[in-house]
This record gives sequence, C-alpha cells and structure tokens, in this order.
Amino acid sequence: MSTDVTKSPAAAPPGKSGGTAADGGLIQLVLDGLRRNMRQYGMLIALGLIVALFAVWTDGDLLLPRNVSNLVLQNSYVLILAIGMMLVIIAGHIDLSVGSLTAFIGAFAAVLTVQHDVAWPVAVVLCLVVGAVAGSVQGFFIAYLGIPSFIVTLAGMLIFRGMTEIFLEGQTLGPFPDGLQKMGNGFLPEAGPTTNYHNITLLLGLAVIVMVVLQEVRDRKRQQEFSLDVVPRNLFLLKIVAIVAAVLTVTMLLASYKGAPIILLVLGALVVGYGYVMRNAVFGRHIYAIGGNLPAAKLSGVKDKKVTFLVFLNMGALAALAGLVVAARLNAAGPKAGLNFELEAIASAFIGGASMSGGVGTVLGAIIGGLVLGVLNNGMNLLGVGSDWQQVIKGLALLAAVGFDVWNKRKSGS
Repeated sequence: MSTDVTKSPAAAPPGKSGGTAADGGLIQLVLDGLRRNMRQYGMLIALGLIVALFAVWTDGDLLLPRNVSNLVLQNSYVLILAIGMMLVIIAGHIDLSVGSLTAFIGAFAAVLTVQHDVAWPVAVVLCLVVGAVAGSVQGFFIAYLGIPSFIVTLAGMLIFRGMTEIFLEGQTLGPFPDGLQKMGNGFLPEAGPTTNYHNITLLLGLAVIVMVVLQEVRDRKRQQEFSLDVVPRNLFLLKIVAIVAAVLTVTMLLASYKGAPIILLVLGALVVGYGYVMRNAVFGRHIYAIGGNLPAAKLSGVKDKKVTFLVFLNMGALAALAGLVVAARLNAAGPKAGLNFELEAIASAFIGGASMSGGVGTVLGAIIGGLVLGVLNNGMNLLGVGSDWQQVIKGLALLAAVGFDVWNKRKSGS
C-alpha cells in the first residue's frame, strides 16, 4: 500500500519564504495605502518638507515661537477664504470677487465704527450680513439665471473694488476700536499658575490631540464596519503619531510666546464645523454631487440651484469675516486692501487637492494649501528673497500642484 503524501506549499518552515512574503505583503499594503491616499497625504508630506527645508535654511528662525505666532496671524485671512473657495471649487465654480469684497467689508466696518461710532459687535454682525447678502446676489445670478460664475464674480470684483474707493473716498480710514483690533491681533488671556508656558494654550493643545485621535479611530472603525478599504494598521499608527507630534510642537511653540491667537480659535471652529458638514451632512454631499456629476445629481433629486446659491452665500459671509480680520490686523481700511486675495485663496484650494473639474477636495486640504503658501512667503521673507522671485516660486508651486492632480487622474484612469 502506498503511503506517499503530497506536501503542501503552506507547510514551508517559518522564517523562510513565508516570513519574506509576509514582510513583502506588509510593505506592499503600506505602498498601496499611500498610493490610494496620495491626494490626501501628498501635500501634507510636501508641507513637512517645506517647513524642514526653510527651518534649515533660516538657521531655525522659521520655527521660533514669535515667528510661528506671526505666521498664524499673517495668513489667517487666506485660510478663511480658502475654506469658502474650496466649497465653491468642489461645486464646480470659481469666485474672483472675494478680494474686492474683503476690501469693501473692511471699508464698511471703518465707516461704521470710525465715522459713525457704531459699537464694534454691532458692526461685526452688520458686516457679516452685508457679506452674505453680496454673496447671495452673485449666487442668484449664477444659480437661477444661469450666468457663468467667472463672469458674475468678475463683475463683482469690479463693483466691490469701486464701492470700496467710494466709501473711503480714496483714503485710509482708522483706527478701529480695541475690541475689534483683538480679532486680528489679540491673544488668549493668561490664567492659572505662573509657568514658563501659556497654560490655556497647553490645555487647548491637549484637547485638540484627544479629539483628533478619537475622531481618527472612530472614522477607521466606521469604515471597517461598512467593509470599506482602510489604510494598513502600521500606516494608520504612523499617521496618528505624526498628527500628535505636529499638534504638540505647534502648541509648545505658541505656549512659549504669548499663547494662542484669538483668530486661531476662530479658524479651529471653522475647520471643525465645515469639515463635519462636508463629511457627514446632506448639504456637503450635495456639493460634492453637483461638482462631480451634475446630471446624475439632478436625477437623484439634488436641488442644484439651491445648493449653488447657498455655496456663494457662504463664500460672501466668509469673505466678510476675512475682511474684518484683515482690517483689524492692519488697524485701518484702505482702498487697495485685498489685492490678489482671490488668487491666494484659489491657489490654496488647488494646492490643497481641489480638482479643476470639481467634485474633489476637503476643508483640511484647503488649510494645508494655505499653510504651504504661508510658509513659502514667510520663509522667503526671512531669507530676503525679492517679491519678484517670490511670485515666480509661488506660481511654480501652483503649477506643480495642478500638474500632480492631472497626472494622478490619468494614472488612476489607466
């Protein structure tokens, strides 16, 4: 009787070919995870490299606590505009009027508070309402009359710029009340025992770390429950460690100077709020739907005109907020304020992962894109690079980001 038994390949001794295959499989999983999330992680990696390079080139001046604080204050308006512009671009439109609207709101605030002695909280509310109305008017022409957003917002750019000069009569108007100035230049107050750090900032940083880690873990579990693809466990842990390290570093730097700027809390609230809307709310999904495939969205019952109208109303309100922040930081409103702000907001959105065809982008991506531009500006200023070369370098950065988007789409399609 034959007793021959066929040996299975699975019976290979551990530590040899099986171990190598497992290691290779893990590496492949990590690489596949990076490829699938290249749009999300690509600019984060680029931002880290840019910060590291300028930190070396400036002998550490870039990461000095005072400079990090100034970086937040100087770029707050760009980040606010970038959030709204990201929503506009995701919906498949563009807004060229936000720079002029920002200047107009600053002029309007100056007229109210300086010339007519209106209380600054009332002036802030009125300015936000005016900005929302301005955005809704443009949204009406775009959504309900069918005029292309490029034409409508180009006209708005000219109108708001002219109205700014009319309101200010070609002159700079200021100063603003102290309460309004703190919106652009203020810091959180000191509290607690005397230490070498700002206690409230430290507590806020720890709270942010806890919330971010819990949110990441919750999102991963929810994706697994619905049998969706998730990044490999090692890559996920690496992502958590990187996030915690970044937040902790920024927290310590800010806490060792004057603490967190007030506008940073406003930005944090905007990022959390808009991030939730775009990820979880029906309205956010409708924005992605009309930008990704408008005919299919209509057939699915999406009220595309209403969504477009609200997107531009929101953009007007955020432009008004940015206008108040800029005017408060400069402590004056001028007829030339807001120049090229729309270009910086658009560049931030595209650098942060928005697609020219619409339907793609995240709020966090807009913030990352704005920070890339902000670090470039700040680093080049510290190195003494002329404004002419700064424009060239930022243009190349925008071109590289859009080129990467096109390349990534073609590779995914193939």
